[in-house]
Amino acid sequence: MTKEKDKIKKDEYEKALSAYSQAMKSFHKGDYKKADELFKAFLDKHGSERELIDRVQIYLNVCETRQSKEEVQLKTFDDFYHYGVFKTNHGHYEEALKLLEKAREMKPKEGKILYLMADIHCLKGDNEKCLEHLKKAIQLDKYFSILARNEKDFESLWEDKKFKLITRMV
Repeated sequence: MTKEKDKIKKDEYEKALSAYSQAMKSFHKGDYKKADELFKAFLDKHGSERELIDRVQIYLNVCETRQSKEEVQLKTFDDFYHYGVFKTNHGHYEEALKLLEKAREMKPKEGKILYLMADIHCLKGDNEKCLEHLKKAIQLDKYFSILARNEKDFESLWEDKKFKLITRMV
């Protein structure tokens, strides 16, 4: 009778591992909604697998967090600008630029948008676009000249003639 119980336990554990694996595949693909569903189904069906339950609950929390981040509703200039800053800080430069373009459509004369766009282009290694945006930002507000001369992100340009000319460092 013990061998039969052990075999049943082993079969159940293998089914649990398979269900966990399927949920993890969706998670790694970035399909957090599907992963969320599969993890919840796992808990319903394999709630006795203590070894995996803690992990599943952690991944469920991550799925919920990531799903809520994807549903961010951006409406105002500040929404687009601050979310652009957030994306920049996380290295998602292309997404940040798209957000900043939308903010710029709302307030085309806002220098901080152009300055941040210059910063992003510098981080991407696109010096021409960087200098173009930086020049426009400084034309709107001379304060950006001081910032640029002290911004570590622009350090690679500090000795560049165009950068010096734009920021009046010559």
